[in-house]
Amino acid sequence: MTTNNYNELPTNLPVPLDDGACNDLKGKKIPSVELTSTTGHIVDLSEIRGKLVLYFYPMTGNPRESLPNGWDQIPGARGCTPQACSFRDHYKELQELNTQVFGVSTQSSEYQKEAVERLHLPFELLSDSKLTLSNSLNLPLFEVDSMSLNKRVTIIIQDGTIEKVFYPVFPPDKNIDEVIEYLSSN
Repeated sequence: MTTNNYNELPTNLPVPLDDGACNDLKGKKIPSVELTSTTGHIVDLSEIRGKLVLYFYPMTGNPRESLPNGWDQIPGARGCTPQACSFRDHYKELQELNTQVFGVSTQSSEYQKEAVERLHLPFELLSDSKLTLSNSLNLPLFEVDSMSLNKRVTIIIQDGTIEKVFYPVFPPDKNIDEVIEYLSSN
């Protein structure tokens, strides 16, 4: 059943399979890449010290725009709003674990700003619209409606080095539970 409520995940979504696309990420250094944030700042993730969670997502839906045709049939595509809201709802807990969080997509910062405002996100979203970071890390992508979008991947970084990878991420709204469990024990 398809629903236009972006806050809910439809039942019977196809589950993404682990295609091994992220097997080589652990231990990699984050490259020096400048990304624009929804606050207008330029962020170079390689310069951030301490714990950092990056969740890569395909695209946030905008209630005023239609999702691409067949969106709910693409394994792992649906669920960006529930995932963002789950990180929002546990943001204080992430701060208590001395962890910064950013969401990353290939959408423009202008497009992402709508989601930050509508969803009241207390953290920044980063635009990788030129696929600079995604290509540097060789992250898995998919194509829909002439757009290159990230497959859903969450990485935990310590002092510029990837130490944990969650891929595939499903269901997206439960990813925060895995992240907090990992951060609490590491």
